[in-house]
Amino acid sequence: MRSAPWGRWALLVGSTVPITLAMDAIGVPSPALFAGLLAGTVLALAGRAPARVPRPATSVAQAVIGVVIGVLAQSSALSAVAQDWVPVLAVGLGTLVVSMAAGLLLGLQRGVSPLTGMLALTAGGASGLVAISRELGGDERLVAVVQYLRVGLVTATMPVVATLAFGAGHSGAGATTGSGSPWYLGIALLVVCCAVGIPLARLTRVPAASLLGPMVVALALSLSGATFGATPPDLVVAVAYAVIGWQAGVRFTRASLVMVARVLPAATGLIFGIVGVCAALGLLLSHLTGVTPLEGYLATTPGGVYAVLATAISAGTNVTFVVAVQVLRVIVMLLIAPFLARLVGRYRR
Repeated sequence: MRSAPWGRWALLVGSTVPITLAMDAIGVPSPALFAGLLAGTVLALAGRAPARVPRPATSVAQAVIGVVIGVLAQSSALSAVAQDWVPVLAVGLGTLVVSMAAGLLLGLQRGVSPLTGMLALTAGGASGLVAISRELGGDERLVAVVQYLRVGLVTATMPVVATLAFGAGHSGAGATTGSGSPWYLGIALLVVCCAVGIPLARLTRVPAASLLGPMVVALALSLSGATFGATPPDLVVAVAYAVIGWQAGVRFTRASLVMVARVLPAATGLIFGIVGVCAALGLLLSHLTGVTPLEGYLATTPGGVYAVLATAISAGTNVTFVVAVQVLRVIVMLLIAPFLARLVGRYRR
C-alpha cells in the first residue's frame, strides 16, 4: 500500500536533515543540496519518495540561490580587477569555453545529450546550474552528480596543488563568515529581489527567469551598496539547496542510476583535464596581470569558490583579486549559459 504524500515528505525531510548536518561537519560544499540529492535518490529507488517537487517550491529555491550568488559581488572586490579587466575577462571566458567544450565531449557518451554534458561540466555556479538544468532541457540528475563531483575533486586537490606546485604556505590569517546583519534584512532582500526580478525577467523572456531575475537585482543592489550588508538567512539558503537536491533526487530510477555510474569515469577524466587547462590559464593570467602564479591558479580554479577563499586566506595571497575573478566568472557563466543552452538544445540528439 502506498504511503500518504505527507508521510513521504516527512520521510524525505527527516532523512535530509541529519545527512546535511553530517556532511556539513566534514566540510562538504553545499551540504543541504548534496544531502537532498542523496536522500531523494535513496527514497526514490526504494519507492518511498514523493512523486515530484512542486514547481512553485523549485522556483522559490532558484530565486534564493540567485540572490545568494548576486550578493557575492562587491564593488570593492570588483574594483580590484578593473585595471586588468581585459585579461581577467578573457581568461575567465577561456575557463568557461574549456569546461563547456569538455561538456560537449561528455555529450558524446551514450544516453547523454550535448546539452546535459555542457551543463554538467561548465565550471562555476554548480548550485545555479543544477537548479535550472531541467528547465533548460537537461537531465538534472546527471548534472547534479557531475557538478558536485567536479566541486569535490577541485576542493580536494586544490590545497595539494597549491602547496606542491605553487609553494603555498600558511600565514595564520583567519576568515570570518556571515554578514552579521539581522535575519529580517535578509528576508527583506529576498522579497525585494524576487518581487522585482522575477516579473522583469519573465517580461523580457529571459531563460531561467526565477534564478536570473533575482540574481541580477541582487547584483545591482550589492554593487550599489544598497543591501546594507544583508544576505539571505542561512536556514532559508539551506532549505533552498535541499529543494534543488530533492528535485533531482526524486526523479532517479535504477536505469538512470546505472547510466550515471557508467558516465562517471569519463566525467572524472574530463574534470582533471579541465583542472589542468585552467591551471595553465592561471599562469597566463599571472603573466598578463603581474599577480603571483599561486594567485593566478586560485583565480582560475574551476569551482569551489569557498575552498578557494579559504586557501587564498591561509596562503596570505591577494584574496580580493582571487575572489573577484572567481565571482565574475560565476556571474558571466550564469548569464550566458541559458542562452547557450537554448542554442545547443536545438542540436541535441
